[in-house]
Amino acid sequence: MSDSPALVLSPRARAWQRFKRNRLGFWSLILFVTLVVLSLFAEVLSNDDPLLVRYEGKFYFPVVKTYSEKTFGGDFETETDYLDPFIKQQFSKPGNWAVYPLNPYGAKTINYFAKSPNPAPPTTENWLGTDDRGRDLLAQLIYGFRVSVLFALALTAVGTLLGIAAGALQGFFGGKTDLAIQRFIEIWSSMPELYLLIIFSAIFAPSVGLLLVLLSLFGWMGLSDYVRAEFLRNRQLDYVKGARALGVSNGQIIWRHILPNSMTPVVTFLPFRMSAAILALTSLDFLGLGVPPGTPSLGELLSQGKNSIDAWWISLSTFGVLVMTLLLLTFMGDALRDALDPRKAQ
Repeated sequence: MSDSPALVLSPRARAWQRFKRNRLGFWSLILFVTLVVLSLFAEVLSNDDPLLVRYEGKFYFPVVKTYSEKTFGGDFETETDYLDPFIKQQFSKPGNWAVYPLNPYGAKTINYFAKSPNPAPPTTENWLGTDDRGRDLLAQLIYGFRVSVLFALALTAVGTLLGIAAGALQGFFGGKTDLAIQRFIEIWSSMPELYLLIIFSAIFAPSVGLLLVLLSLFGWMGLSDYVRAEFLRNRQLDYVKGARALGVSNGQIIWRHILPNSMTPVVTFLPFRMSAAILALTSLDFLGLGVPPGTPSLGELLSQGKNSIDAWWISLSTFGVLVMTLLLLTFMGDALRDALDPRKAQ
């Protein structure tokens, strides 16, 4: 009997196998994705509104709908404060109950019934303590992590698209096109990015969108150099010359032939680009030039820790979250670099 033919794996499958063999990078990816998914459900994990309330035979869903205090036996039409001891007493009566999230504090929740002055150290009520405004630190970290990661993903996506477009044009057409774009990049990269951010933050109201646009204007140039080098190399290969001889258009050659074979530096670049984006947002928030006031931010918490040295729990927990995030991304980037290294292909 003849042996069955060996299974031939595609280059992507072989790269994925090499990535999984790097246990540190693989489990960093699993942990990072898990944390990001959990942060997307932050309102379910950390919120001052109960997930479900049963009061006097009726069910209520405060996490998705706002109820006045009168709904639960209060005296005012204002929104219910579910941390109020009176409201908790109402829910503890026979037949009434409430299901709270694991951490019963939201991103902007201020516990007016705290027993210690702010910032307060970790207690059974606030597991990681509170910041200088009385907001729960664990809730701030959960929501701040989500803001940082989503901002980094958006900034990475925009920078990657712009970098690929500029690098592809330079590398494929070369000549005057390459020279013109290269001179533009040299001039644009010499612009004082921080000064522009300070000027625009003084003119316009702070917003995540404005910050994303400003950082995207400068975040594509590093990647464009890698893409340009790959296109300059690949356009000289035989498969591109064959496509030209068959009359394939330049757009088709770029999109279907050269670009798929030039994605290795792009994919390897992504985790490190996300790390840079998170650090950029954290630094700007630390300087007061980032997200609008009141938005959960790791940089703003670090600034609080600097201003309140005695409140060690603020700096320690925020620094721990930031270092853990950057380490996970670094391990993922190293594993991707090794997995996509052609010298290690089998």
